[in-house]
Amino acid sequence: MSTRLGYLLPTREKIMAGEPQTGPLLDLAARAERLGYDAIWIGDSLFARPRHAPLPLMTAIAARLKRVDVGTAVLLPALHNPVVLAHQVATLDQVAEGRVILGVGIAADVPNIRAEFAAAGVPFEKRVGRMMEGLRLMRALWTGKRVDWDGRWKVEGAVLGPTPHRPGGPPLWIGGSLPASIERAGRYFDGWMPITPGAAEWGRMWREIKDIARANGRNADALVGSMYLNIVLDDDVNRANETLDRFLESYYGQPAAVLRKRQMSYAGPLAGVADWLNEYVRAGCSDLVLRFTGEHERNLETIAGIREKIV
Repeated sequence: MSTRLGYLLPTREKIMAGEPQTGPLLDLAARAERLGYDAIWIGDSLFARPRHAPLPLMTAIAARLKRVDVGTAVLLPALHNPVVLAHQVATLDQVAEGRVILGVGIAADVPNIRAEFAAAGVPFEKRVGRMMEGLRLMRALWTGKRVDWDGRWKVEGAVLGPTPHRPGGPPLWIGGSLPASIERAGRYFDGWMPITPGAAEWGRMWREIKDIARANGRNADALVGSMYLNIVLDDDVNRANETLDRFLESYYGQPAAVLRKRQMSYAGPLAGVADWLNEYVRAGCSDLVLRFTGEHERNLETIAGIREKIV
């Protein structure tokens, strides 16, 4: 099976630039599909990193494009009521005819994200349990059968309609690379999509996830391993690294040196990027989620032009 290439739409960057119009974003998604990319990805945030709401934009993309998958990288389920979210995602998956992937995460522990949770009325310290229970409830609702639920949410005799196009609902991929995230990925999720670590460590963690899956009676070979990666292409390595640093600091409001330890990034000439990506592919990664730091049209075409080198 060939490596799947995904493209992260610059929803955050467009808001930062004062360009909230969705037409250019839809055009970028269409360009990616024409160039042979396999998936379009969108992030999620309320106030910490202001951007377009992912599900409405994904619905627009799914209605316009007929081949690519549409996914979240990543959705924060704890910020959403799972009953409402289950309904929204089911409708989106009907529009997409089964091409939805839900990448999910628990969010980093930084002040502006804690403030975001507070604004949404969600206890930050309870976000993991809220996410896990909410996803179980969503999966129950996606069966289309009667659901009675007595937990954080009270559901009595509910039957969701429509159910997703894909039986059982979209696959759920989990982010994160801490030990608890690795355990959850192996026990409960359909795929793994971290932003850390390097390729060798990624491979070690991926083997651990599959071992956990087998130990819990799951089909480890059915799991999907992916990686979220930043890319800056420039023949001038110093300039490429300066561009990456500026991008990370403006995006997250934290020092680039700190962020580079948490996010795997390539900054350099085109000649080296395929080898760098192939380190992850050889480690077992089948889906690459690529985020560019600017010049999206050019970068989309450039990476598409070397796709045969990404094995």
